[in-house]
Amino acid sequence: MKAAPFDYVRADSLSHALETLNQFGGDAKLIAGGQSLVPMMAMRLARPTCLIDINRLNSLKDIQLQAHEVKLGASVRQRDLEFHPQLNSHLPLIAKGIQWVGHEQTRNRGTVGGSLVHADPSAELALAALVLDVRLQLESQTDGVRTLQAADFFLGPMFTAVGETEALTDITWPVWQGGRIGTAFEETAIRKGDFAMASAACQIQTSADGAITKISFGLGGIDGTPLVYPELAASLMGQNMTPELAQHIAHAAAQQSQPGSDMHASAEYRKHLAQALLTRALLSAYQESLNAQAA
Repeated sequence: MKAAPFDYVRADSLSHALETLNQFGGDAKLIAGGQSLVPMMAMRLARPTCLIDINRLNSLKDIQLQAHEVKLGASVRQRDLEFHPQLNSHLPLIAKGIQWVGHEQTRNRGTVGGSLVHADPSAELALAALVLDVRLQLESQTDGVRTLQAADFFLGPMFTAVGETEALTDITWPVWQGGRIGTAFEETAIRKGDFAMASAACQIQTSADGAITKISFGLGGIDGTPLVYPELAASLMGQNMTPELAQHIAHAAAQQSQPGSDMHASAEYRKHLAQALLTRALLSAYQESLNAQAA
């Protein structure tokens, strides 16, 4: 199929883009990478009457690394994260998760903000955003600027809190302080680069004696949005991770999900897979934190 007819506007400034969004309302879509939007348009699952091209807006391509946070413009390419020389030290979870995002060709064009706004439940960056509790800045010509935490941003499959006349402009990723940090990102797909059947992400910080002092983890691809588990994470504080404890926590997390069944896997298999991946992620991240404190 071919896309339905649409108008095209190349924005020369953020205010121009916001003005055009306000003019067309819910009938317009912003485009920077187009790796998700264009295929949906080709299948007529999305039918915007206007595409607003924001590729020339350099203000949305900034990467600002600071001691306590990393601020990314919404149009930062995924490949720019993948090959950034300092990213691993600031956001090691992203450095691992970005390897699972699509294929090299799609990462060359796909943007960080585009992936988050698309809100695919199996998207790696969406899962990482929830695990790290990012802040997302939205701007509108009429309503100004507002900021949301990741937990309030993802509302359902392909559905976010972005208003019809709003644009995602910046994403701020917290940088954990203090060292002794371990991360892990695990995923299973039919083929490398395909949509994840299930994924798991974890970041852990431990004390000198191996006790967990900070932890966040989540699952992707097994519910309407990626899932994080602050209550289960809180129950691990002060403990040393063991295989038995990791399996118990992973089982409890998977049981809180409601995956669907399709031609690739049943709901029960996806729960089983999620439990296995999260168990592996918890143990791998914990061991990395122990190695970090020993180094």
